[in-house]
Amino acid sequence: MKLADHPTVRAHRDGEINPPKPPAILESTQLKKMALSAGAFDAGLVDLSRDAMADYRQDLLGPMPDTQSVMMLVFRVNQNHLKSLTHSVADYEFKQVWTDANHIARQLVIQLQRNGIKALNMPAGFPYEATRWPGKMWLTCDKAFAVEAGLGHMGYNRLVLHPTYGAGVILGSILLAGTCDQYDQPLDFNPCIECGQCLKVCPVGAVKKTDDFDFMACYSHNYRERLGGFQNWVEQVVDSKSHADYRRRISDSETISMWQHLAIGAQTRCDRCMAVCPAGEAAIGEYLDDRKAYTNQYLKKFRNLAETIYVVKGSDAEQYVQSNFPAKRSKIISNGIRPNSAAMFLESLPLVFQPGQSEGLNTVYHFTFTGDENLEGTVTIREKSLAVREGLEGKPDLHVTADSQTWIQFLSKEVNLVKALLTRKIKIKGSPKLMMAFAKCFPS
Repeated sequence: MKLADHPTVRAHRDGEINPPKPPAILESTQLKKMALSAGAFDAGLVDLSRDAMADYRQDLLGPMPDTQSVMMLVFRVNQNHLKSLTHSVADYEFKQVWTDANHIARQLVIQLQRNGIKALNMPAGFPYEATRWPGKMWLTCDKAFAVEAGLGHMGYNRLVLHPTYGAGVILGSILLAGTCDQYDQPLDFNPCIECGQCLKVCPVGAVKKTDDFDFMACYSHNYRERLGGFQNWVEQVVDSKSHADYRRRISDSETISMWQHLAIGAQTRCDRCMAVCPAGEAAIGEYLDDRKAYTNQYLKKFRNLAETIYVVKGSDAEQYVQSNFPAKRSKIISNGIRPNSAAMFLESLPLVFQPGQSEGLNTVYHFTFTGDENLEGTVTIREKSLAVREGLEGKPDLHVTADSQTWIQFLSKEVNLVKALLTRKIKIKGSPKLMMAFAKCFPS
């Protein structure tokens, strides 16, 4: 059969198929009304053309090239579940809200398409783009988008705090192929009341009043059963010489926890900063009515809870647990983060930098990579802060020149540094002690 003779083609060309026509301009009020009717607790709209969205634009145009707007959705998490010492209750609440969020967003997209609006809902939470690991796997930076959509601001705990629901929310996003008659702007106030509850409850010291959030500490503990934590567990299985050796490395309860993560759904180890946060109209009353009782009932019980905290050896988190949480036990793990390129090595440094391990350093490092990658970078460590720049800037205290593949194999502990130095695959100009000091700042 020729294409022109196909019944569907003929019906289309004869005007018998009449799909809904897309509106010239999307009405923001109607879009938000549809979102709330579908089950979202709040919604906001962001234009992709604004300057604040520039860094995220290409990631959004990949899934839907004609994206012009993003609708952000808010879904409420029951904080009472998170405040429970029975962590399975918190995990189940998260699992249900993530499931509901994706279902509601999908149904909303169907409704939008029935109205002639091309739309695509991005996954709320997982799955991510696994082929991008260990780089940026997520395509939507929902926290940044939610701030732009006027749905809240970031608190010390690096969570978006909604003006009504506070920290007890998760976020979803829908891409829209059309411009809206009105877009939202960031709130003119931050719902965070700077009470410090999240700082005091964090078992790994990741939350700080400054912008130096310790991503590695939070990630290594909270995501023990996910991503690099799962990768590290697999390697423990492979490296074990016997059943007894495996059980010395991994406890029975940890094995069951991994099974539960795989069979039932993604687990987290800690949601404390979300649980104790009193920000937002829905939660602030209980805190203001009796701050001491609130602190005793929620903050102190988490601080005094006997549990295992997963930390990287030599990290700031390891020292923090020992100094601040005598009831908790640290367990040394690897975070599983292994850069697979020289470029990714430089990009990952800010994520794994440990300020406490850099005390006393005032050093400029130059890196020159050759072979498969020709790349140069400058790393400056000064006053417990880190700066990474492209190219070679200033006078270095240590200059590392390395074949890029050999360097990656060295980071993965597949190549011995001494052998790499002897074969001139890696060359250093400067004191070897500075190389050791550098490694101390980036434990893995």
